[in-house]
Amino acid sequence: MKKILSYCLLLFLFQGLAGCKKYATDYKNFLNNQEKTYPGLVSGVKYRAGNLRAALVWHPSPDPSIIKYVIKWNNGKDSLVADANSHNPADSIVVTIPGLNEYVYSFKIITQDNKGNRSIGQDLNNVKVFGPVYMSTLTNRLYDAANPYVLNTDGSVDLNFLPADSGNVYTNVNYVNNADIPHTYVLKPQETTLNLPDFKYGSSISYESGYIPVKGAIDTFRVERNTYPEVKLIGDITNLFIKNAGHPFQRKDSGTGKWGLLKDWSYNSDVIDKLGNTAGGYSTDDGGNIHIESSDDGNRPVRNGKIWQSFSLPSGEYEVEYETGPVGGNTRVNELVVTGTSLPDIDNLGTPLAIFQGNQNTIGGYHTIKFKLTQKTTIAVGWVVFVDSSTYLEFRGIKLRKVS
Repeated sequence: MKKILSYCLLLFLFQGLAGCKKYATDYKNFLNNQEKTYPGLVSGVKYRAGNLRAALVWHPSPDPSIIKYVIKWNNGKDSLVADANSHNPADSIVVTIPGLNEYVYSFKIITQDNKGNRSIGQDLNNVKVFGPVYMSTLTNRLYDAANPYVLNTDGSVDLNFLPADSGNVYTNVNYVNNADIPHTYVLKPQETTLNLPDFKYGSSISYESGYIPVKGAIDTFRVERNTYPEVKLIGDITNLFIKNAGHPFQRKDSGTGKWGLLKDWSYNSDVIDKLGNTAGGYSTDDGGNIHIESSDDGNRPVRNGKIWQSFSLPSGEYEVEYETGPVGGNTRVNELVVTGTSLPDIDNLGTPLAIFQGNQNTIGGYHTIKFKLTQKTTIAVGWVVFVDSSTYLEFRGIKLRKVS
């Protein structure tokens, strides 16, 4: 009985070995007697987020047989093919996938060689794509509502912003300069103040901020443009419009004597009656005054002396304050504001916007005149005077204020 069992076991073992030998070669029937080849894999796979798109980035495989990359997503329902233009692992291949939804995706990157063999693929998961939902959470960078701007004495304007939110990469500030030329300045995320050196008062300022959802994103999301609070000219605006306004006045010539020429102001020839008609209108009295005086010999009066500046102001209510210095002799003085770029003659003053008229008895001290503009207007401010023989007349300063 034992011998019969042994023969049976040997018979089964022989049949099993014969069966294994047959099955070990069966795979060739499915592969046309060829071995399966898998092309090399890529490395350093990552992505960069975008607006309804994503950029996949990787280092190419050094396998020279690879001719293309097949990228699949949505469980293989969508795909894109990219050529393999490099086999240098130091290079980076970037493939942008457009037309995506705002969603979190998984991608598979498959290499394919020149014989049609494909790799098993590499997965890139948790690829975030941004779009309208993210955009709806963004706002333009906030300005400092308690102190939105500062008017500087040099005529420039500082705009004040609050610290930037995460993801902010810029804020474009759009304005018009004094030459009516549009300009755009960029406020960086780390900055809270932006200086506009040549802002045109009375014009508007707009701004828009840009954001990226994550570091390295390929798209910037720009918020719709907003209007900045109106920059209003209120209070003392002398330094914004009037140059060399006094206390002291400055001379423009290089002389060191008492008489000189007045810097930044326009004047007519009647004022220039000193040093052989090469100086006048300025003297070193009080450290520097506007000074109009009859000619060197004292016998020739100044019949129509004019000193002025011209500039444009936006609509509003204004006042000009004149300060008179020493006066001696007979004089007639007109402190005035007119439309245009120059002052009228003393005998034909027309209808000024504002005027104070005085003589040697009433001109001393301070005088304030007021005027109103309904639109942007070019004006001239200054003095039109008559100074009699052996007479002198001095002015110490001038101020311009906006009331409303």
